[in-house]
Order: sequence, then C-alpha cells, then structure tokens
Amino acid sequence: ADALAEAAAVNVTAVVHVGCDLAAARQAVAWARENPQVHAAVSLHPTEAAVLAASGADALPAALDTIADLARDPAVVAVGETGLDHYWTPDPEGRAAQEISFRAHIRMARRLGKTLVIHDRDAHSDVIRVLEDEGPPPRVVFHCFSGDAAMARHCVRSGWFVSLAGPLTFRNAEPLRQAAAAAVEEGGLSRVLVETDAPYLTPHPHRGRANAPALLPLTVRMLAEVAGRPLEEVCDATRDATHRAFALT
Repeated sequence: ADALAEAAAVNVTAVVHVGCDLAAARQAVAWARENPQVHAAVSLHPTEAAVLAASGADALPAALDTIADLARDPAVVAVGETGLDHYWTPDPEGRAAQEISFRAHIRMARRLGKTLVIHDRDAHSDVIRVLEDEGPPPRVVFHCFSGDAAMARHCVRSGWFVSLAGPLTFRNAEPLRQAAAAAVEEGGLSRVLVETDAPYLTPHPHRGRANAPALLPLTVRMLAEVAGRPLEEVCDATRDATHRAFALT
C-alpha cells in the first residue's frame, strides 16, 4: 500500500506486478484481485524453469499447467516474464529446459489472448529465433530491454514493445541509450515502455538502494532526453503505449 501511494504521488497510477515462480504468481493474482491499481503477470522465469526441470521429469510440465490456470484469471494481463537467460544458466540441459518453457509460454499467451513479456539476458538471437519460430502473440513486450540498436529496430518493425528500465540512466549505458534512440527513430514513442524491475535495476542516482515504482520518473526523464522530446509528451506516450501493450482500458 505504501509503494502504491508513493507511486501515485508522482503520477504512476498503475503497475503490472510480475510473479515468476508458482508462489509469486499466485501472490500477483491475489494482489491484482484486491487492488484496481495492480495488474498481474504470471510465468515461470527462465532460471526457475531450469531448476524445475532438474528436479524431476514431471515438475516443469506440472508447473506450466498451474501457470496456465492462473493466466486465465481476468486480473492477469500478461504471460511473463518468460524467455531465455544464458547468463545464469550456462549448462546445455538448463538452456534446453528454458527453451521448452519459453515455447510453452508463447503458445499459452497466444491461446489466451494475453500479452507476452520476455526476459532476455545474453540470449538475443536465440530469443528472436524461438519467438519467430513459434509465432508471437499479437502483443509482445521485451522486458528490461538490453539489446543493441539493430535489435531495437527489429522489435519495433515487428510490432513489439521495447521496455526500458533503470539502466537507461546508468553512466556506462550509452549503447542502451543508442538502442532507445533507435527504437524512437524507427517507430516514434508508440512502441516504447518504461518500467522498474523493482526492487532491482534502480535508476541513477539511487543505484544501490531498492527500486520502487515511485522512482520511475527518473527513467522517463532520461528517455525524454534520449528521444529529444518534451517530458510531457513522453509521459503521455508511454502511458498510452502501456495501455496498448497490456490491453488495458
């Protein structure tokens, strides 16, 4: 309640809360049911998929079935974050399990008409390969986008959303700012979102403390600077893009 009140004080009036293991997904749905400011996304994070697959032959399929059941809830606006993480999962078996899970989530989102939220860490080409091989659902969000300018252009041309978090403000993140500028150049602000990944990826100058929705304006201001657009325009555009990305009314 405090986090939502602090967010509302800086005009962050709604959040998409992500649950990416079974317990967190159940909690996300419960919170979204209780509070109209909260929308839920549910999934198995790629690293969670690898852990489940290693724990027994039936664990991952059973967990995916549970996520599919939760995703049917009207409070759930997205399936995700799902995808591939080559940073935390270097072993071939774990990566294979991640791809199985990713494909299942893509089909789930398409079947249920939900937005797909993608986690991509050090796996850009493989994420694009799997997504295009399966056939993406109508709405796709690249969470905490970390690709280069060419990938940003490809995402926008494909009709996907590029979501930018606190790293956009980091002093050593010039390649990410170039990617953000490329996304804006390719499609205006129509395919660009902002997010926190709270409690992680806290924007400058607060790196080192827990992130929260109330800090989102720091990322928005940097996006306005990168895009060369007035701040008010960027606020309105990212709000509108978020509504379209998650089919919010």
